[in-house]
Amino acid sequence: MSLRCPACADTYEDRWRCRCGEPLRFADRPRPSATAPAAADIDPAEGLWAFSEFLPIERRVSLGEGYTPLVDASAWDASFKLEYVFPTGSFKDRGATTTLSRAVSLGVDRVIEDSSGNAGVAIATYAARAGIPAEIYVPRDAKESKLCAIRRAGADTVRIDGPRETVTEACLDSVRRGEGWYASHAWNPAFVCGTATMAYEIAAQRGWSAPDALVVPLGHGTMFLGAYRGFERLLEIGWIDRLPRLLGAQAAGYAPIADALDRDAAASAHNAAADGIRIREPVQRSAILAAIEASNGDAIAVTESETLSELDRLHDAGFYTEPTCAVAPAALRTYRERGVIDPDDDVVVALSGSGLKQ
Repeated sequence: MSLRCPACADTYEDRWRCRCGEPLRFADRPRPSATAPAAADIDPAEGLWAFSEFLPIERRVSLGEGYTPLVDASAWDASFKLEYVFPTGSFKDRGATTTLSRAVSLGVDRVIEDSSGNAGVAIATYAARAGIPAEIYVPRDAKESKLCAIRRAGADTVRIDGPRETVTEACLDSVRRGEGWYASHAWNPAFVCGTATMAYEIAAQRGWSAPDALVVPLGHGTMFLGAYRGFERLLEIGWIDRLPRLLGAQAAGYAPIADALDRDAAASAHNAAADGIRIREPVQRSAILAAIEASNGDAIAVTESETLSELDRLHDAGFYTEPTCAVAPAALRTYRERGVIDPDDDVVVALSGSGLKQ
């Protein structure tokens, strides 16, 4: 369970980031000893822990999360991975179960996180499951439904004025004062290990084949990087024969990855509807860009009007998601219009959060 910096190779038993400033990763990556299992040999009741051989963390804190449905979405000519079907209503439970499991193994007595909503709800809920006190730093304008869910889990909330970056800095001040263990969805390597399980599930549900493309919302990049690292691992061990193209959907006005690729055609717009991905400085920026290059992927910005229009389409079709979710199927339309996705490409779109927390 030791950690290593991919930039300078320093190792640590536990630290929230390297002294050089880079995010850390687990030093060892477990390798399954067998060939890809048959569908009948996978127990969906185990949730994402059905793939525990890939995880450098022992299952200690769980609510049965994972193995979410992969369903046909004919109106979009794609398949939807229903990542809002989780105990707290978002894919962030994937990272919360692994992060809190690691916290328990380290004997942590208090966790701290900063979040605009879903990650805070997930960390607070799994901390409650673990019996560990939690404190969640949130923006002053965070949605009341998400704040209520955090408080119901027994966590303290600290509301901070200013942009999202100010919330993170206030949280880090608390971490530096030694007031708790940083259970960060952006920095903690255990979190991305959890989100990587989405890739294992998609491949297994498709008979161990990768789609041509995977479209996901992209803010801090925990889903995006998790998917990339999961599919990369499957390719390394020979369980799939190619990487899918990783295609990100960012919120217009908060699209640093699309900007870096010169893809943000709506730079003057601000997509306030997609509040879950309004991140201007993702800490894993270089890793996200590397994943895009390695998978021949891309990232684009989605406007608020496009988001809300797509949200209506989702609800009308029975997919009760939150607005942030809608950027992915909205981006799918744009990717097709630009010829990034061919008409006969096999595409999976991840729907990340439930409409119950709007």
